[in-house]
Amino acid sequence: MALDTVGTVPWTIKGELILNCNCTVFCPCVVSLGKHPPTEGYCQAWAGIRIDEGQYGDEDLSGLNVGLFLEIPGNMGRGNWKAAAFIDDRASEAAYEGLVNIFSGAARGTTGLFSVLVSEFLGAERSPVHFETVGKERRLMVGKKIQGSVVPVEGKDGKDIVVTNTEYWMGPDITVATATKGKVRAFGRVWDFDGRSAEICQIDWHGPK
Repeated sequence: MALDTVGTVPWTIKGELILNCNCTVFCPCVVSLGKHPPTEGYCQAWAGIRIDEGQYGDEDLSGLNVGLFLEIPGNMGRGNWKAAAFIDDRASEAAYEGLVNIFSGAARGTTGLFSVLVSEFLGAERSPVHFETVGKERRLMVGKKIQGSVVPVEGKDGKDIVVTNTEYWMGPDITVATATKGKVRAFGRVWDFDGRSAEICQIDWHGPK
């Protein structure tokens, strides 16, 4: 696809996102919309996206998974992020290219903020990206680079705690979760976020507007 068409191609992604970060309690960014600093003063996170339905132009993205690596030095809204993407090795060349455009922010739309907030895109690479749901547990495995598992936090009535009707960029309803496993071995980082903050979000993203 010609470079001059990037940012004009219509795209959609519907599915689920899970995220685990180094915050010791539920991520302050969700309700502060990035204005409040992470609990540790900086953010280190991994995320997984399961694409149930999706397309980039004429290319079908349905059934593919994506892993993300994020490092933010302070308040989310101030930018200077470092980010990388692990693209499902089952993706066709066109799907791979489309997903790189989406998750680098170049495709604009919902993820267009990445092009503003990410100062260093560490790159994208094909990897075996497995996203599994077992009961309420969600698991993401990207080879030996990301091995994560998150579970919802139950409320008094046994139902999941959900922060609803937010303006958070991922989606309006964020399920409060915790990580039973959160290990990252990538880009010279070695992280262990077992027991730390996590999120689950049903996503309905699109672009370029």
